[in-house]
Amino acid sequence: MAKSEVRIDKWLWAVRVFKTRSISTDACKKGRVSIGDVIAKPSRTVKVGDIVKVRKPPVTYSFKVLALTENRLGAKLVPEYMENVTPKSELDLLDVVRISGFINRRKGLGRPTKREGRELARFAEENAECGWDFDFDDDDFFDEDFLDESDD
Repeated sequence: MAKSEVRIDKWLWAVRVFKTRSISTDACKKGRVSIGDVIAKPSRTVKVGDIVKVRKPPVTYSFKVLALTENRLGAKLVPEYMENVTPKSELDLLDVVRISGFINRRKGLGRPTKREGRELARFAEENAECGWDFDFDDDDFFDEDFLDESDD
């Protein structure tokens, strides 16, 4: 027998929006989950056809409920249970934040991780085609004659 309603926290965990059920429950308690523009408590039930919005700063994702489940799904089955209807403008915002994280690195974060370094290198390669030169040589900035004259 198919269920007609499922708790929102269970459904979000089952369709892999959140890694654990407790994280899903906490997001509901903190007001980051809404159904039809109404903030949802963890026990609120979701039905087929509902639009669920999940705020994961800086983006608010929107999902349409296609089917219900309480059991965690394999990643390949998720499209049968939900459709991502997040507006393109929200997804573009995610790309902007991802790129700007390299340019305006906050003080105290330390050196970039290997992954961040690879992403920065990829970003530099993509933008090199636009005419930006990220490879600086000391020879471009200092003239040997200038350095010799300053020693006098």
